[in-house]
Amino acid sequence: MLDVGCGVATTAIQIARRYGHRGGHLTADAGARRGQYPGRGVADLVTVTSADILALPFDDAAFDVVIAEAVTMFTDRPKAAAELARVTRPGGRVLATEFYWRTPPTPEARDVFLGQVCPGMQFDTVEDWIRIYSAAGLAGLETETGPFEMMTPRGFLADEGPARCLAIMSRVAGRPAYTRKMAWLMPRMAKAVPYLGYIVIAGTKPA
Repeated sequence: MLDVGCGVATTAIQIARRYGHRGGHLTADAGARRGQYPGRGVADLVTVTSADILALPFDDAAFDVVIAEAVTMFTDRPKAAAELARVTRPGGRVLATEFYWRTPPTPEARDVFLGQVCPGMQFDTVEDWIRIYSAAGLAGLETETGPFEMMTPRGFLADEGPARCLAIMSRVAGRPAYTRKMAWLMPRMAKAVPYLGYIVIAGTKPA
């Protein structure tokens, strides 16, 4: 399995912990990050490397499963999707998570989110994402969508839990730079969140 744009390899580590050797070996691409290491007990199952999603350093058909979580929307989307499909073996699966506009945003919301909060990000509708991954050569595309709540109080609480939420807020409150950053970010996110959603898209590389 390949986890592209893995960050600190959270997904790869969780899969390794859950499935162990039954899941085979996992390669986690950390992009430009350096010095990322698997968690305890899974070092023999997860290899963290550095690569470019637009030119992955892997052979054609090298992986049974390829995952990309919130990565392709920061790049040349068609080229990135084609690379994910290229390194997937025939009959293998590609799974990606992306953002999309659940409803057409106001010009202000679009400008705030794509121009200020996440400059360089590119995404639009569910149909756009289906078209991109279909053009990459994947078949049997399935999607699941939902509202974007990660940066809302309810989503924050659901993701982190009460105890961790309190710990995070305590750290933020104790560091003026973090407090200023949150004071800048949250009002801007509030303008975009009502229009934002997530999409999970999965497809199979034809045999």
